[in-house]
Amino acid sequence: MEEKMKAKKKAMISQPMAGKTHEEIVETRDKVVNTLFTDEDMKGHSNMKIPLYIPLHYLAMSLESMSSCNVIYFCPGWENARGCRIEHDAAAEYGLEVMYG
Repeated sequence: MEEKMKAKKKAMISQPMAGKTHEEIVETRDKVVNTLFTDEDMKGHSNMKIPLYIPLHYLAMSLESMSSCNVIYFCPGWENARGCRIEHDAAAEYGLEVMYG
């Protein structure tokens, strides 16, 4: 049993979100590291009261989550989303396993 636990990998999904409804985004995110952050998540995450550039702050939170993963899954359309491209570059540079949907 302990060996099975060691063999488990932690995955993160990199998914374009612009132009999608909350329901469409959530539907894609089953059994992966949650990088769908909300304003509530931001409150306890940073000592900044109001980030100057909120999308960049969300990207920073996503990269932090990525640091605890073995595998990053990129959804179709990732190459057209700025944040996903940055996550892809980080995953490649740091040798994480990358998968494509």
